[in-house]
Amino acid sequence: MFKLRGSIAAKLVLGYGLLGTASMVAVSAVFYVGTIGVLDQNIDGKIVALSDRLIEQHQSLSGRDLVREVNRQLSDGIDSDREIFLVTGADGRRLAGNLTSWPSLTGAGDSDALLTHAVVRDGAVTTARLYLRALSDGGMLVVGRDLSEQDAIRSLVWRALGTGAAVSLLLTILGAALFRAQIAQRLGAIRRTAELIEAGDMSRRIPASGDDEFGLLNRDINRMLDRIELLMDGIRHVSNAIAHDLRTPLSRIRGKLDEALRHPTVEELGEAAHEAIGHIDDLIRLFERLLQIAEAESGVRAQLFDSVDLNTIARDMAEMYDASAEASQVRLTLALAPAAQVHGDRNLLASAVASLLDNALKYAGAGAAIELSTASAPGTVSIAVRDNGPGIPAGERGKVTQRFYRLDKSRNMPGNGLGLSIVSATATLHDGVLTLEDGAPGLIVRITLPVGADAAAG
Repeated sequence: MFKLRGSIAAKLVLGYGLLGTASMVAVSAVFYVGTIGVLDQNIDGKIVALSDRLIEQHQSLSGRDLVREVNRQLSDGIDSDREIFLVTGADGRRLAGNLTSWPSLTGAGDSDALLTHAVVRDGAVTTARLYLRALSDGGMLVVGRDLSEQDAIRSLVWRALGTGAAVSLLLTILGAALFRAQIAQRLGAIRRTAELIEAGDMSRRIPASGDDEFGLLNRDINRMLDRIELLMDGIRHVSNAIAHDLRTPLSRIRGKLDEALRHPTVEELGEAAHEAIGHIDDLIRLFERLLQIAEAESGVRAQLFDSVDLNTIARDMAEMYDASAEASQVRLTLALAPAAQVHGDRNLLASAVASLLDNALKYAGAGAAIELSTASAPGTVSIAVRDNGPGIPAGERGKVTQRFYRLDKSRNMPGNGLGLSIVSATATLHDGVLTLEDGAPGLIVRITLPVGADAAAG
């Protein structure tokens, strides 16, 4: 259960609740102005227009004609339940109209005034909208409307707005609570999975359903967890392999030195020292190759990238391994593309090709044929080593690039299973890819890299 303080779900609910309340207030204000406000304006317009017409008649005719017109308006049966008229003389005496109590023009500021005031109309107290006009003979003309019906409409509108606001607020609260419960449920699943993974169960995954933001996030997290589990398995495998590869030479060094100490002759000690140095050199090379992988994966060497010709690297490597191939009774051939320019680190790429040739010579066997070639395609160039040896089973090709992974489970053959790991890291550093293909017979190991900037421009 989420605590309200500091809960993102509670903050979202509060924010949307305030936004919903503000929206309801704004809509209610617009509705009120669009109904009651318009009605008030219509009433004022009618009062002012009628008052102006009566004033014009008073100015063109006599005061007696104004009295007759007011009496006619009161007796014509049109709006007789709402209309208000009053004509007074200069002495304040009522000459015509249906008011028995009214505000004075002096109280309104000695000028024409439009106001809302309580009056006595036909013996009943009511609220009215009045327009007070001073007449030229010193009297006063009052034209108005009884606001009882208007007040009833206003009360009805307020009740409707209040009821709508209450219902909307209730729905907002229920919706916000449902929204918070859904967020809490989705986040709770993530937290529970994280707690189980923290406890050591790396197989746990977050339930992922739907294509909403949480569904997409859960899938992303699950992919991340798959990658982490794979890396953890790799770390365990690497740890076991390192322990094995360190224990064997260290045990040999210790056994040889122990044997030499039992027979401490110069010859025995010298032989033990030489053999110990040889094993220590093997360990140093092991750690150097691990550091080489780490350096390639860190991207530090990318700062030293320059234009590199893969054809030149292929020629140099073929020349370097020609003697080794001849000694192993292996035929090494070279096939070059017209152009194979890339942007990268020449030393790393040369070291990667050397690792591929080492593996081919080691596993192809005597009498085999090895081809070192370059090829170009739209946007990419590649360098590959092909042999006609036993190859690698299809099910193992995706594993041999893992550190310390070896087809020789007994680890009797020389090597430490880092060669293809270094090649793969080098290819990744150069935005390329390492692929292992069936040579039918044998194996094709290919490094595919993007075309260098200079070649692309050309």
